[in-house]
Amino acid sequence: MKLNLPNWITLSRSLSVPIILYLLNDPHPTERHRWVALIIFLLAALTDWIDGYLARRLDQITELGKFLDPLVDKVLVLGTLLALIQIQMIPAWGVCIILIRELTVAGWRVNPSLTGSSKVIGANLWGKSKTVTQIIAIGLLLTPLSPHWNNISLAIFWLSVVLTCVSGIIYLLPSQTQSNS
Repeated sequence: MKLNLPNWITLSRSLSVPIILYLLNDPHPTERHRWVALIIFLLAALTDWIDGYLARRLDQITELGKFLDPLVDKVLVLGTLLALIQIQMIPAWGVCIILIRELTVAGWRVNPSLTGSSKVIGANLWGKSKTVTQIIAIGLLLTPLSPHWNNISLAIFWLSVVLTCVSGIIYLLPSQTQSNS
């Protein structure tokens, strides 16, 4: 299987995760480490838009790309969320909810017997919305801001948890009704 440019860009996004984890490895990372982690995270998140734009513009949308793009998004988001748990910015149970949804939808998306289709189902508008909200929440949580920003950052994190659940339910329900008919 030959990778096209958008798929290479998608794969490159996953390379940022070990760097972010390394920068946040200390339970009390320095302000500089957090700024660098934020910049790397935002650049990686930007590649999500770039690979999608190029795939559409160059007419290089592939089944592999539809599979890899949300998978790499999950690796980037969940890897960074795990680092935020380690530095005690967010509670583990919130990330656990996100993880359960992501694993459920990923399994549903690639299992033809569940979806009734042999094609990989791409992300819908709700899935994209939860990803954007997660990116905003993570960006705010990574940024070394004054303590009064903590509540705003956490509120957006919890909004992303809610959107994650809602998008998962919306994703699974149409498949349930289609498989029952």
